Amino acid sequence: MDNAIYATLSRQSGLMREMQTIANNVANANTIGFRREGVVFSEYMVSLDDRRETLAMADARGRVVDLRPGVLTQTNGRFDLAIEGEGFFLVDTAQGPRLTRAGAFTPNPDGELVDMNGNLLLDDGQAAIAIPDGVRHVAIGPDGTITADDQPVGQVGVFIPGDPADLLHQEGTLFRPGPDLEPAEDPRIRQGFLEESNVEPVGEITRMIEVQRAYELGQTFLDREDQRIRSVITSLSR
Repeated sequence: MDNAIYATLSRQSGLMREMQTIANNVANANTIGFRREGVVFSEYMVSLDDRRETLAMADARGRVVDLRPGVLTQTNGRFDLAIEGEGFFLVDTAQGPRLTRAGAFTPNPDGELVDMNGNLLLDDGQAAIAIPDGVRHVAIGPDGTITADDQPVGQVGVFIPGDPADLLHQEGTLFRPGPDLEPAEDPRIRQGFLEESNVEPVGEITRMIEVQRAYELGQTFLDREDQRIRSVITSLSR
């Protein structure tokens, strides 16, 4: 196969992966706590047989998480929480601890705070948080301290990954943390607020159009190369 076709196919594969990422961003534009993702393109060289020549190929398997904060919307929900600035909540899932910015929590039948999927919200010591039965008033301070009828019962944990590049998107709004996970020194939590997605739909649609056009140009090139090769084969077989 012609080297130009190999190079173009690697580019097309990367553009398709970026299109899928953009489509996922658009689909989650209204998902509470969602973090926009982008695709990282890079170049790598491939050796051509035993010769000292190389071919430049495109690689777009890396992803980057956009950590810019989303807009905070007031809900007045007693267990709706939003983080101002850096940091993530930590929830306990069947696959292990996961970071999230989605702060819609509610007590389960045992009084433990859980997210919309039933994952336990963890405190600053990575233990479950329980609200005593029969309390009338629950307040959560900016540092995460929970008081029930003026009695402290726990503290919501806010954690910061050692290297944001270690964040691995698992599903929805959940991220697998890297090896270095530290409690935030000065967390800022807002009770009765939720953080919206940080996706800008107009910008994503614009980028989607650009990627689609780039993909179509690459496909046009591949079609022309295919026709050229067929013409050469037909001429030589006569």
